[in-house]
Amino acid sequence: MAAALVWGSTTAGAARPSDEAPGGFERAAEQAAAEFGVPKEVLLGVSHESSWWEANDGRPSTKGGYGPMHLTDTTSGGTYDHRPGEGPVDATGTDDPSEHTLQAAAAMIGVDPATLKRDEVQNLRGGAALLASYQRKITRALPRDPSGWYGAVAHYSQAADTGAAGRFADGVFEVIRAGKQRVRKDGQRVSLAKTPSVRPTRSQLASLGLRSSASAAVPECPGELHCRFVPAAASNYQVSTRNSNGLDIDFIVIHDLEGSYDGGVSWFQDPVSGVSAHYVMKADGSAATQMVATKDIAFHAGNYWVNLHGLGIELEGYAAQGPTWFTPAQYKATATLVVYLARRFDVPLDRKHIIGHDNVLPPRPARAPDAHWDPGPYWDWEKFMALLDPERRRQREAEGGAAGAAIGVGHAVTIAPEYGENRQKVTVCSSTCRVQTQPSNFLYVRREPRADAPLVSDLALRPDGSAGSDRIDDWGSTAMWGQEFVVAELRGDWTAIWFGGQKGWIHNPAGVNTRPAPNARIVRPSGGTKSVSVYTTAYPRADEYPQGLPESAQTRFVMHPFPQGQAYVAARTSVGADDFFPATPTRPEVVVTGDQTYEVIQYNRRLATVNTAETD
Repeated sequence: MAAALVWGSTTAGAARPSDEAPGGFERAAEQAAAEFGVPKEVLLGVSHESSWWEANDGRPSTKGGYGPMHLTDTTSGGTYDHRPGEGPVDATGTDDPSEHTLQAAAAMIGVDPATLKRDEVQNLRGGAALLASYQRKITRALPRDPSGWYGAVAHYSQAADTGAAGRFADGVFEVIRAGKQRVRKDGQRVSLAKTPSVRPTRSQLASLGLRSSASAAVPECPGELHCRFVPAAASNYQVSTRNSNGLDIDFIVIHDLEGSYDGGVSWFQDPVSGVSAHYVMKADGSAATQMVATKDIAFHAGNYWVNLHGLGIELEGYAAQGPTWFTPAQYKATATLVVYLARRFDVPLDRKHIIGHDNVLPPRPARAPDAHWDPGPYWDWEKFMALLDPERRRQREAEGGAAGAAIGVGHAVTIAPEYGENRQKVTVCSSTCRVQTQPSNFLYVRREPRADAPLVSDLALRPDGSAGSDRIDDWGSTAMWGQEFVVAELRGDWTAIWFGGQKGWIHNPAGVNTRPAPNARIVRPSGGTKSVSVYTTAYPRADEYPQGLPESAQTRFVMHPFPQGQAYVAARTSVGADDFFPATPTRPEVVVTGDQTYEVIQYNRRLATVNTAETD
């Protein structure tokens, strides 16, 4: 399965045209490799698997790693909670040397650690020095053949067990074997010629003294991941028998912890928290912890009906401030888990089923201001979805056209800005406010087709109808990568979409930020319906509940109408109304089903439900 998870923007086996000279990054990597006696294939392979050859403007990853060599310093930088109204949380970290490779590298090359964070040339030198030091501990020599560097590469992962270290090294040597070519965010094209003859000496792994990756408990995980099972507090989830009891798993919800891996696991073990997730993913991709069985209902999405039908995955990381890029290893490990779960439970690999917490509406309008917005604007959905199913993505683009293809009024489009080029400005506020501009996964939606027009807003957030803002937690005015909407109007460089009960405009010159979605399922108000009621749940009617069981209110969420003339994209199949009551000492679990069905629609940034009887 891991071999099928191919990174979409990196081409295997590519060779540089003969008339194209290496860019500054590649020259710096070659010089660093030569200086410290590291084969350049090894240095470039490690950098690719650590950062995709990106410097990320000197910002740390979710693991606290800096620069193209991902040198770690986990105690630096502030963070910001994605829960509105809560300020910075304390930086995390320990004295473990594996979390401070930046300081070790800086000492080896005699450069200030702060320089290694922002200077990619020095960062490459530091990474090369570390690799050479690890290699000398294993073989007391620096072989020219990349095959003899397997142990040093495994050590560079800083993994604590043989499984995680070996997976990282295997990934690096697959890059070396197949070759890679990639265009960085700054426009530099970096190439690594393929080396099909490489034969890594995997026996070196035993010399690192790492613990075995075997686990006494048996979590529900793909074999490629190092997983353990640590149960959440019993009060933080409900025991159930999904899917056999009729509660189908339809959603896989991605969250971020706003903290450390170990801290997240501890939080879900604490009965005081009242929350849990099915899985917690470590930032370096080396480990995952399952905390709730997939058959059971974790409290993770802030919407009980979504919890009934969802699996929650929490990522070690942060949504806004401090560490603002997720590591390649974390993307790949999370993708491996999601593919495993999607195949097992027949969850479609699209953005109406693989969603973020920021795509879930709370059950009542009063809770809208407190709705979480993780994993936030810096989770690259394009990268992630390409890892899930690269072949299907290519087929969709062949059928409907890639970004820039012609679109028409009344037809559906997929929001598809190129992440690296889509630099959006947001305001981040805790005790003070600041503005930051960087690659993002969303487009702003405006009330009129001009750059200075007010942003649309959601009445649940702004009952007075005032315009939206560019605050990072103001989710009412942004459309995210992969979401599908129906085109309402075209005017110059602007495209209007039906968005949250209103016409909203996105900047889309020559269709560069969208691609056609010809197979989208579009719903409209039925002929006899003036305005469709919009919900965030799909519960049965009150009279369909057995006596003695309290009904869950199916409450209209929004005040914006969904009237005749508007249209929205729905999931490929409707869902039945249902609710759940766990077993008690006096009765078994109860699943209540209703006779109505609902459509799950892409309403705005978040999903909503509408009664099938009111739509065509």
